[in-house]
Amino acid sequence: MGTKVLTMLQPLWQGFPPVDPLAVSGSVSYSLPPRYESVRGARQFTRETLDRWELEELFDGVALVVSELVTNALRHTAPAGGTAPCEPSPDPATLPARLHLMRWSSRLVCAVRDSSDASPEAGAADADAESGRGLHLVDAFSDGWGWHPLADAPHGKIVWAQFRLP
Repeated sequence: MGTKVLTMLQPLWQGFPPVDPLAVSGSVSYSLPPRYESVRGARQFTRETLDRWELEELFDGVALVVSELVTNALRHTAPAGGTAPCEPSPDPATLPARLHLMRWSSRLVCAVRDSSDASPEAGAADADAESGRGLHLVDAFSDGWGWHPLADAPHGKIVWAQFRLP
């Protein structure tokens, strides 16, 4: 795993039980174009990765969490309307969202980076509301989640969820 990824995720290690960050047994990432259709691509990428890592049985819960984290990232970074791609920009504050999947011997971490400074907050959802439940689902289906500002950029954050492996 690259030094840049280790630096970006350094605060993430603080929320975990002791683990050597260099002992990651698998790490992949997927760029998320700023369109809501990217959620489907993120789920497919997750399915293919879990299949390759022989963790197919985790797909349903991990895919739900990935969908929620990616949707939130895109909601805070996609252009109005959510379907038109953004023009490429060299400004790090407008870098596209990115999904990272990392595997250790005892856990899997899903982390989504985006350029928003807004902290994720679990909202209260009415019974008829179409949004507001995402982080409640992340909390219910994962073994823990958190977030931190990006350490190496003027803007942005990482939101992560971890799963214990069987």
